[in-house]
Amino acid sequence: MERLATGELEVRGRLADASNATLYSVATTARGELACVYKPVAGERPLWDFPDDTLARREVASYAVSAATGWDVVPPTVFRDGPLGPGSVQLWLQAPPAGAGGRDDDGDGDVDGSEDEDEGEDVDGSEDDGLGADDADVVVLPQPGAGLIEITGARRVAPGWLPVLRAEDYSGRPVVLAHADDPRLRRIAVLDAVLNNADRKGGHVLPGWYGAVHGVDHGLTFHCEPKLRTVLWGWGGAPLLEHEREVLVHLRAQLDARLGEVLTDLLSVEEVVATLERVERLLSADRLPRQRGQRTIPWPPF
Repeated sequence: MERLATGELEVRGRLADASNATLYSVATTARGELACVYKPVAGERPLWDFPDDTLARREVASYAVSAATGWDVVPPTVFRDGPLGPGSVQLWLQAPPAGAGGRDDDGDGDVDGSEDEDEGEDVDGSEDDGLGADDADVVVLPQPGAGLIEITGARRVAPGWLPVLRAEDYSGRPVVLAHADDPRLRRIAVLDAVLNNADRKGGHVLPGWYGAVHGVDHGLTFHCEPKLRTVLWGWGGAPLLEHEREVLVHLRAQLDARLGEVLTDLLSVEEVVATLERVERLLSADRLPRQRGQRTIPWPPF
């Protein structure tokens, strides 16, 4: 977090498919370069249903709530100044190395799973090739959906997967949008219900190191009106698990304390109150929300 907040920020590239300015950058400190995603407020497109110039702060607020749950769904994110003005800066989720299946037990506290900078690795995990700063970075993108969300043929939904939507492709063939019945995804579904996430696409779920699964792109969150749109409806109406209730009870207490103060600096008071009310409704209903209305799945789903 300190390196993201204080490092000298340099833009190296742009994610061209993003609807708002989403810039691949590096934050440089005495410890070396840390790859990150910089989303300047100046690059946000106006939206009819969200206040202007607020998406970056919603990204940071989503990280704060994620951190309070202890689930670490959202990568570390800060709000700071940058080359194009203030915006959110989030740890870049580089593709994990082949075979990275265990947990980080080395105790070095590197949340990105990288080795110390003096061992000859660049931010993309490659060996140091001696290229200068003017040479292009080698950036390997993580797999969208983390292998846990897919659009498949209607007869190919595997055991242990939950169908979300049945439709037809451009050729008229039946297809199914489905996701795995996986506890890492379910955590994201619970968090999205708290955040009122209006844009949980499959491409916004990415693999991390050591088997972790993360959620990114949380600019469309915290609206006071119900706007939950997600591809993770497979658990709609399912009873909350005991540990999920425990997390929500803890989160409710945090929203009445320090977390509520943090969110008030990033969101409107009404949005913070609405977040607390969503947590209370989840606990009262004791189940995950069901699909209601027609616009419950973001488009495109990836």
